[in-house]
Amino acid sequence: MVDDVLDYLVVGAGPAGLQLGRQLEQAGHRYLLLEAGPTPATFFTRFPRHRTLISVNKKHTGWTDPELNLRVDWNSLLDDGPDPLLFTDYSAELFPPAETFVRYTADYAAKHKIAIRYGTRVTRISRDKESALFTITDGDGVAFTTKRLIMATGVTKPYIPDVPGMELVDQYADFDTDPAQFTNKRVLILGKANSAFETADSINAYAAVLHVAGPRPVKLAWRTHFVGHLRAFNAGVLDMYQLKLQHAILDGDVREIRKDEDGYHVKFAFARADEVVKEIRYDRVIAATGFRFDASMFDEDCRPELTINDRFPAQTSSWESVNVPGLYFAGTITQARDFKKATSGFIHGFRYGVRALSKVLEERYHDNEWPQTVLKAETGELVDAVLKRINRTSGLFQQFGFLADILIVEGGQARYLEEMPVARFADSPLNGAENAFLITLDYGPDHDKVDPFDFTVKRASQDVANDNGEGHYLHPIVRHYRRGELVATHHVTENLENEWDRPVHVDALTKFFTDQLA
Repeated sequence: MVDDVLDYLVVGAGPAGLQLGRQLEQAGHRYLLLEAGPTPATFFTRFPRHRTLISVNKKHTGWTDPELNLRVDWNSLLDDGPDPLLFTDYSAELFPPAETFVRYTADYAAKHKIAIRYGTRVTRISRDKESALFTITDGDGVAFTTKRLIMATGVTKPYIPDVPGMELVDQYADFDTDPAQFTNKRVLILGKANSAFETADSINAYAAVLHVAGPRPVKLAWRTHFVGHLRAFNAGVLDMYQLKLQHAILDGDVREIRKDEDGYHVKFAFARADEVVKEIRYDRVIAATGFRFDASMFDEDCRPELTINDRFPAQTSSWESVNVPGLYFAGTITQARDFKKATSGFIHGFRYGVRALSKVLEERYHDNEWPQTVLKAETGELVDAVLKRINRTSGLFQQFGFLADILIVEGGQARYLEEMPVARFADSPLNGAENAFLITLDYGPDHDKVDPFDFTVKRASQDVANDNGEGHYLHPIVRHYRRGELVATHHVTENLENEWDRPVHVDALTKFFTDQLA
């Protein structure tokens, strides 16, 4: 095999690419990151369009444990060195400007000497059928060859719904954000996620009438626990709507958009009015309907299959393409695995996914087992190991219900493996062990159907061992699999401070392990 073939080539030097570059650099592999822009995280030089991050930057926690601090630090990349580079050292603002993140990522790349080639826009990706090597060609005709390819490009193309006249409106990705131009105008914003409400909040003091519209009701992040739903930070227009200040939220389908000298004429089929169709006139229309993965640079014979309205690449439980072996994905595009449920679409989630991906690659291509700790198969030691992890881990805390610790007990020995995708456990030989305990942090069933501010809803007691899963708040769950079959589930009682170390937690977990291993 020729010497210039890379072990790994990563397309994209955003936060996911940098995190993976850090892991590959540590492992000593031959790798390279290709970045279309002139700096790391070029995406953040333009997005979010109104230049304020909504990922939480909580600098002051009262904790001294850096692992615990990552539970409320949503922007830092993982850095396990003696002097970690943290985003919280760059700003004390809870919602900092995007420019600060660009500066942070540039320093992160420099500190860890991550191999990046800037100004390299990929225009074609092909694959040799005999050698199975990927060839990546840039706009200048320069080609790179690699054994394995990881796409960390994010979602770079607007997702445009199939609605007649949609091509006539402004797009969130490139519209002029100067709010003064909307003074005394009638404005429609299509979309009901944070980009739509971010845009609405930026002009709500200027527009005469502002409507935010979409086919489904607004979902609030504080209720669903999915941070891609509307955050309170962007909810100003919702407040104005409920207080009858001209602006409104419309639930329904857009059937048609026309434009003439009088402005835009939009036909709505209202969802909560028996699909009554009404035409409304606007001066401006902005589409903030989301983004999608761009697969156009792939040759047909190695183009990844897409999913979820063709917005994301379809992936296995190891983040590999379902139809192109050796093609992997990292970063926000991995949200296809937990779409609108967990946090793989966001830095504080996918940083752990990327770290787990590096373990997958080590295991699959370099004969390195998933890192594990060997324990005595004694109940007290098992309980102690589980409680130490759940009281400290940021990975399971941030990737709730998606990543799990695995405790294997067989042959008089116990092995503890950290932060494996739940779905990958199900696909792995570990699932067939004599006793496998899957440990996650997760919310209770139907948690999104309970209003957390409805005081008529009774909460589970923090002083009683509630093993029936009635707790709605985040709490540890231990599932016992015996040779692939789920035989028992234990819910560790929820706690206001997320501290599960009281007798009510220790005693119940001890009994669970004792009973299951009897």
